[in-house]
Parts: sequence; structure tokens; C-alpha cells
Amino acid sequence: MDAARTPRTPPPWYREITPRKRKSFFAAWIGYLLDGFDFVLITLVLTEIADDFALSTVESASLVSGAFITRWLGGALLGALGDRLGRKSAMVASIVLYSVGTFACGFAWDYTSLFTARLLIGMGMAGEYSASATYVLESWPARLRNRASGFLISGFSLGGVLAAEVYEHVVPGHGWRWLFYIGLLPVAVALWVRRALPEADDWQERVGSAGVRPNPFRPLFAGRRRAVGNTVLAVAATGALFAVFTPLGAGAVPALSVAAAACLAAFAVQLGGRRRWLLLLALCVTVFCAFLYSWPVQALLPTYLKTELGYTPQQVSDALYFAGFGTMAGCVAAGFLGDRFGTRRAYGCTLLVGVAFVFPVFAVRDSPVGLGVLLFLMLACTQGISGLLPKYIAGHFPTEHRAASLGFTYNVGALGGAVAPVLGARLASSMSLGRSLAVLTFALTLVVILLIGFDVPRRINRLIDPVPVPDHLLAEAVPRTDTAPGPERAGEPERPGCPPVT
Repeated sequence: MDAARTPRTPPPWYREITPRKRKSFFAAWIGYLLDGFDFVLITLVLTEIADDFALSTVESASLVSGAFITRWLGGALLGALGDRLGRKSAMVASIVLYSVGTFACGFAWDYTSLFTARLLIGMGMAGEYSASATYVLESWPARLRNRASGFLISGFSLGGVLAAEVYEHVVPGHGWRWLFYIGLLPVAVALWVRRALPEADDWQERVGSAGVRPNPFRPLFAGRRRAVGNTVLAVAATGALFAVFTPLGAGAVPALSVAAAACLAAFAVQLGGRRRWLLLLALCVTVFCAFLYSWPVQALLPTYLKTELGYTPQQVSDALYFAGFGTMAGCVAAGFLGDRFGTRRAYGCTLLVGVAFVFPVFAVRDSPVGLGVLLFLMLACTQGISGLLPKYIAGHFPTEHRAASLGFTYNVGALGGAVAPVLGARLASSMSLGRSLAVLTFALTLVVILLIGFDVPRRINRLIDPVPVPDHLLAEAVPRTDTAPGPERAGEPERPGCPPVT
């Protein structure tokens, strides 16, 4: 009897990951690795491209921004595809998009053509994020979903490390264009791995087997007037963003930025509905700040190393190894910390440790090894903990609309990554580039600590709806016992905790 009452020791966590789940994870992870590889390539050759096309530092930095301009649209559209047809189809479409965009970069003949190719990369990258993140999170056990999130994002960091390795061996002898040609080769591997994937468990149970296919953007096109108005908003937002980050908008950047923000906010209000519009806006702002603190370093670190410290390609690659492996180690550690202490607590406390390394990193001048160690530690804490960002955001949304909501919210916020390199370059006109990167990283990290650590999006949403927003990734993992006809059974998938927009 005593033995029967003794609770059994749970098996090690890795025993809960079946071979099927491991295969699913690897397919998503390799997509993230290639995503990181293709996306980081541009940051490695900004100085070479600037020399060929006679670009200023701000113009070359805007090439990094180009991939962020269309992310909101790609994340929304491919996310909706994933919600309606399944996560697999969106994963395949996204990897094809950004791989073709990368290949096109190698044929660019001037600034405009290269910038246009970057727009295609942005759409594919956004879809990869929303589709792969929801796929893995919905396939793993609920108590391990922070680990799933952190482990998955580590692939992006390793992709950056591989890009640095290829840069070292290819660019000095063959030029920057070959770096982009090579970026197309691994797409065959990713498509082969994903050819026979099973669907994500949560999606298959709640959507696929139900026979009712959700349409997350139906509220945007309910009626001719609304459909026309929102089409105009989409065109206006994309056009305004394009102008902001190219010479086309010279002299009108503040007005264009406000116009783009207003268009995107109008979409968030409609998609969130009466009870959740403030939540969506707050999540977009949170992600925007997260990109503002992280992308100045990600985008301009190679430029800083080459221009201010005078590093050779070999030394740049070595520094990026430290940075990439630090981020990757931080992502893996973040998964364990998130499952042990909770997502928000792990996020806030780890960032607080990370800010202590920011100014020391940019104070090191003559010690490549010392700089590498500090980069490893700083990025393990500040960039690595962002491995929990998919889990944090996705938990706000139910399965039926998770990919589209994650894709829209995350990638609208990701415009912070478009602003970050340009802002860093502009600040560098009045101070050194290293100091501008340190100031941006330090200040915005503190803002993100407050937003996530104190759960500001959920708290602020209580101003319009006192009903708390649950963590759907936990709530929906519990087997359903209700038999009352809910909205999804009645053929009307419910948006994040709110009734349909009327």
C-alpha cells in the first residue's frame, strides 16, 4: 500500500520526445538554420556591397532593413495558410520564398534591385518563423514547450555561424555574389526532410480532424467596403515602409513612418476585436522593442569589427563564431530556464544579467579573444533568451488562429529590426559606431525587461477586458471534456478570446 502511494519518478524529459517528434523538430530546426544562414549573409558583405555600389553607411544598412519591410505581410499570409491548410504547407512555401530571394541577391546590379530581392527574403523568413514555431510548439508536450522554443531558435544562430565560415572561404577569393549563390543550395535538403512530415498534433486535433478550416482574415474582408478599405491599407503600409527605408522617402520619413504605423495598427485593431485589440498592439510594441535592442548588434557587428577595430575577414569570422555559439547556447539554456522558472521570469532575469556585458563588449579594442568571450556571454543572455519569444507570443492565441496571429504580431514588431541598423548608423554620425550600438542595446533591453517581466501586454489589455488572457499553449494541451457546441464546432472559429467582429 505504501509503495502504491509513493509517486513515481517522472521519466527524463527527452524520453517524452518520440522519434516522430524528433523528426518533426529536426525538419523545422533545419529550416531555421537555413533561414539564419540566408538572412545573415547580407550583414557580412555590407562593406563590399557599399564599395561596389558606392553606398553610404546608412544606405548599406538599409539593405538589412529591406527584409523586414515585407515581413508583416509574409507572416500574415503564410501564417493564414498554415492555419487553414496546415503547418507543413506554410513551412515549405516559406523556405522556397527566402531561398529564391537569396539567389536573386547574387544577380543584383544596383542598390534598388538588391533591395527588392531582400523584400522576397523577408516574406519567406516571416512565414518560416510563424509556421515552424507553431509546428514545433504544437507537437511537443506542454511542459516542454519552452524547451521546444529555445531549441528551435538555436538553429538560426548556427546558420549565422555557418554563414561566417562560408564568408571567410568564399568572399576574399570569389567576391560577395557567390555567397548568395551558395545560399540556394541547402534548400533541397530542407524540402527533402519536410516531404513526409506529420501534421502538428494540436492543429490536427483541433482543426484538421474537425473539417472546418479557419479563415483568420475574414473580418478584414467582411463586406465590399471593408475589403476595399483594407486592401488600400495594405498597399499604403507597404508603400510607406518601402519609401521610409529607401531614398524615395527622403525628407518625409517622419510622416511616412506615422502613416505606416497607423495602417498596421488599424489591422491589429480589426484582428483583435473589441476584447483583444489592445493586447495585439501591446505585443507588437514588445516585439518591436526586442528587435530594437538585438538587431543593431546583429546587423552592424561585422561593420563595426571591420571599420572601427580593423579586423581581417579571419578575425571577423572568429568574433562571429563566439557571437553565434553564444546565442545558440543561450537559446538552449533559455528552454530549460523557461520550463523551470516560467517564461516571463526567465526572460526578464536573463536579460538583466545580459545588460551588464553590453558596455564592456564595446570597450575592448586590442584583445580579439577577450572580445569574443564577452560577445559570447552578452549574446547568450540578450539574444539567446529570445529563443523563448515564440513561446511567449504564441501562448496568447488559440490553435485555430495561432500561426496567423503569431505571424502578424511578431513580424509587425520585427519592423524594429528594420529601424535598428539605420538608427545605429545614424547615431554613429554623432558618436562612434561602437558606442551607438552599446547605447541602443542597453536602453532597449531595459525596456523589454519591463514589458515582458511585468507581463505588460496582458495587464494593459485589462483596461478594455477584465477577463484574463490565458496561456493557450498550456490550456489547450489539457484533453477537452466539454461537450457544449463551442464556436469551432459551430463552424465559426474563434479569434483570441473574443467574439467575431461586427
